[in-house]
Amino acid sequence: MSEVLQQMRRGGGVLGGFALLSVALVAATYFGTRGRIAASEQAALEAQLNALVPAARYDNHPTEDTIRLSDAAGFGSGEAVTVYRARRAGEPVAALATVIAPDGYAGPIRLLVGVWADGRIAGVRVLAHKETPGLGDRIEIQRSDWIRSFDERSLTDPDAAGWKVRKDGGRFDQFTGATITPRAIVKAVHGFLEYAQAHRAELYAPASGDRAP
Repeated sequence: MSEVLQQMRRGGGVLGGFALLSVALVAATYFGTRGRIAASEQAALEAQLNALVPAARYDNHPTEDTIRLSDAAGFGSGEAVTVYRARRAGEPVAALATVIAPDGYAGPIRLLVGVWADGRIAGVRVLAHKETPGLGDRIEIQRSDWIRSFDERSLTDPDAAGWKVRKDGGRFDQFTGATITPRAIVKAVHGFLEYAQAHRAELYAPASGDRAP
């Protein structure tokens, strides 16, 4: 019996050793790659921001000049949202934020919206959606130029009545067989423009290091 116990103990020791080795390898892989993963994620974020606000337009680091805001009416959800702020020589250039269009045809549509400091739209891009392929997915920049119809628009161009799809009497095109999707995006972008105007002081406030003592 003692020999059996000894064999079991030896086997358990071997298994334990393999388990410890596996944990050590996983830990080493994690710590060895997390820096590269973080750098890759940072580069992807900067590319998304620069698609709306070219890097030549600002001289700060928008991914470091941020504020956290939460407002269901302005962002489409009650979740906290990071706002990235672009500046040049300390002066505000644009604010960019993730906005949710909650009433898409197949669910929420996640957008990146940039607004120039003068209230015009720098651009809009779709970050994630589940809209119908071949219909609602024309909101993607790779599928059509429809999303560019927001460029340089503002609360006065068009007026409030124009911030709807044409089917509803507005100025923005809808898609044949897919009106709900563009309607949801127009509503969300307009809502964020109104939010940006009402909270301009907060969105474009000086960075913490630029505030006077």
